[in-house]
Amino acid sequence: MAEDLPFSRLLERHRTRAFARVAHRVPSSPRCAICGAPYAGIGGRILRPFGFSPSRKNPRLCARCFELAPIGGEELEAGILFADIRGFTTLAEGRAPDHVAAHLNRFYAMAVEILCRRAIVDKLVGDQVMALYLPGLFAGEPADHMVADADALLAAAASWVDIGIGLDLGPAFVGNVGAGDVKDFTAVGDVVNTASRLQSAAASGEIVMSLRVHARTTTRVPAAPRELTLRGRAEPERALVRTLDR
Repeated sequence: MAEDLPFSRLLERHRTRAFARVAHRVPSSPRCAICGAPYAGIGGRILRPFGFSPSRKNPRLCARCFELAPIGGEELEAGILFADIRGFTTLAEGRAPDHVAAHLNRFYAMAVEILCRRAIVDKLVGDQVMALYLPGLFAGEPADHMVADADALLAAAASWVDIGIGLDLGPAFVGNVGAGDVKDFTAVGDVVNTASRLQSAAASGEIVMSLRVHARTTTRVPAAPRELTLRGRAEPERALVRTLDR
């Protein structure tokens, strides 16, 4: 049964089953990048009631491949990106709530536009964004995607908001967690905590990445070494720092 399959097997089944081969031939775009289900036209109208509609995690993927997958998951090597607005508390002081919300929504819109090219947007929380990079989801090396997207975020934010970014890559439990209808597709594990703490250590305009991310990139990524003391860690963390001018 589908419920007994790990997440990666479910994705592969969506990608290779006869339905996907047929769906890719239906002349209607946009469509799910995994199973090929069309979102528009007659194909979209037929399939939408069965969950083949754009995922809220990434509209390039369908809800059937993510939100509607069963509770559970598996351990995968996942890339984690955290991006955070610097000085948001100070920025929000004295401003009307609707102005603060508009500022946040602009940040979210910018981040979603960039990250949804090759990542799953896990969370939009407060003044930060968390994204997942999973092997085999999109073509190419996830570490390359992470660095390229982090660069793009810094470039897009440079003229109007200060952000810092943290990147890590490692084993995580990936899948739907929760109970009953209240569930969320996410990643859980030390790699998530490390990426969050690297982001906290980043100054405005910096990408702080673990050595694990840097080692997996397929092209040379200029970055300066830095030894960090991260909250909750007994030993210093060796990391690399990349800025826009490098």
